[in-house]
Amino acid sequence: MTSGLPLRDDFDGLALRALAKGTKDAAQARRLLALAEIYDGHSRSDAARIGGVTLQIVRDWVIRFNARGPSGLINGKAPGNQGKLSDVHRQALAKIVESGPIPAVHGVVRWRRKDLVQWLFQEYRISVDETTIGRELKALGFAKLSARPRHYAQNEGDLESFKKTSPPHWQQSKAGSRRTSRLSSGGPTKLG
Repeated sequence: MTSGLPLRDDFDGLALRALAKGTKDAAQARRLLALAEIYDGHSRSDAARIGGVTLQIVRDWVIRFNARGPSGLINGKAPGNQGKLSDVHRQALAKIVESGPIPAVHGVVRWRRKDLVQWLFQEYRISVDETTIGRELKALGFAKLSARPRHYAQNEGDLESFKKTSPPHWQQSKAGSRRTSRLSSGGPTKLG
């Protein structure tokens, strides 16, 4: 039976336990403690039991630890898919949004996300979603503005004729009228 991949020799079990004690990442601490067990001369099966994983995962930890040290045992974020838009596309998108549409050429009077999706496809043959365009525009520093909806037949001059002009039905009481009526009657009376 083979002994497995050797661990790097610039650490020992005591140093890994000290690192595990000082880290805030629980997964990294668990991995460091499992590797410290290997440094102390115990089997990889014991390290797998301490780490709560299989032997193959312990082997993966050894490879990551040998390559990058203790920082190689921290869970990293997956890089995700490569974006469809390059910097050239983003600059062209920002330029056309800032200049605004030409109604005779573009067929619209204001840019909507769906119009920009169509423009990108016509110019660069890139197919993206409207939410992607919105995210890219937000990253470029653009904000979504929407106008307040107006009725198509609304006339600014006629708005004054629809405002309420009738006086209110209530009137303000005369100053001190309640106080004098209460004082003249001798104050509040108890009804029984």
